[in-house]
Amino acid sequence: MSNILIQNGLLIDTEWKRRADILIKGSKIIKIAPHISEDSLTEKANIVHADGMLVFPGLIDAHTHYHLISRGTVTADSFREGSRLAAFGGVTTVVDFADDDKVNLAKCSKERINAMGKEMSIDFALHQGVYGYREGLKEELKQLKELGVGTIKLFTTYKNVGYLVENRDELKSIFKMCGELGLMISVHCEDDKTIEEISNNWKGTFTPHDHADLRPSIAEARAIEYVGSIALEAGVDLYVVHLSSKAGLDVVRSLRDRGLKVIVETTPHYLFLDRSKLDGPMGPLYVMTPPLRTKEDNLALQEALCNGEIQVVASDHCAFTYAQKLKSSDTRTIYPGIPGTEEILTLVYSLVAQGEQLTVNELVNLLSTGPAKYFGLYPQKGVLREGSDADIVIFNPDYLWTLSRETTHSASDYTPYDGINVQGKVMMTYLRGRLIMGDNMYLGIEGDGRFVKAIR
Repeated sequence: MSNILIQNGLLIDTEWKRRADILIKGSKIIKIAPHISEDSLTEKANIVHADGMLVFPGLIDAHTHYHLISRGTVTADSFREGSRLAAFGGVTTVVDFADDDKVNLAKCSKERINAMGKEMSIDFALHQGVYGYREGLKEELKQLKELGVGTIKLFTTYKNVGYLVENRDELKSIFKMCGELGLMISVHCEDDKTIEEISNNWKGTFTPHDHADLRPSIAEARAIEYVGSIALEAGVDLYVVHLSSKAGLDVVRSLRDRGLKVIVETTPHYLFLDRSKLDGPMGPLYVMTPPLRTKEDNLALQEALCNGEIQVVASDHCAFTYAQKLKSSDTRTIYPGIPGTEEILTLVYSLVAQGEQLTVNELVNLLSTGPAKYFGLYPQKGVLREGSDADIVIFNPDYLWTLSRETTHSASDYTPYDGINVQGKVMMTYLRGRLIMGDNMYLGIEGDGRFVKAIR
């Protein structure tokens, strides 16, 4: 069992920041103090000098799709590759996704957990898709919670592929069941009726540019209002994934005024990219759902983020290769999704570095502590605290660089943030006291990642 002493870093937690040392024994943080002398230790320790560095708790990407089987293919980043790129971005835990076979939810989650456990080099939790109401569903949900999966995911669209729970009463019953069992409800919010109506009356083309008009922000707003009203009736909280628009944000504000607790997640692409990226020959690279919006939407979400109205920033990492994305220019057949886990920290840190009103403490809450709390992983994860897992990121806040295809570690072979100048870079990433990335070298061990049970 090795000991590690990280000295002279500026430690950043949600509630405090201070220059201090961290002593790690095995997989846990065992001591945090202003100064821990090497001479005071009873056992030899590896010394890590963190002068001039920020020290964060390991990041939690609360929304990933690694090795997703979709549309007759598999996403570019497997569990191995997802772990690798995550380590380069300071991400030590991801919350991935399991499909619903509409027979047994716990079985679906077990299969996903087993598959991830064989290949992941970082830790992981899970949210379980629920695609239909059926007899015995409450018992399925109970078994799911006992397994350690604390969140279900619902869709208000994709009826054509069987994801949509269309009946309102059935949806309300699912909400009530989850409330009684203490399961979190997360929802992909795009109103299927709005999208279908637009599609049926559409007379235009189907270029990437049209994608933003075929799935407009009003569809997101209507879906948030719909599931929000059900959550209010059922007396449960609501987690909105990948909020993309000012229109959706306004509905969230209205629901909160009416007494609903709404936890909002957004992504870097909705904060920093706009629909102009959909124009031209490279447009297919930027197709995802919901689509990219306007610069006005970007600024509204950035302002909401700095004002504390958004609680989580995640990636919705769903990567297809550069070649796969450019294979079609028809939005109906372009593989939807983009990479993003690796870039989360440096992109969000730009709001701190540029003198915006986001503090480093708030950054940690958005990327680590908040997700840990909402997904039932706290205080094992998401915090610099004695007794917590030694998931630690050493971050150089002064490092200037440019994101590009050459800097990404995704098997997609591109980054949607190509050409963006950023400040701040991950230098070292520790998972449970073991260095998994340092000196720009990946040191993760396949199968070393562990499933982390949600505890509520």
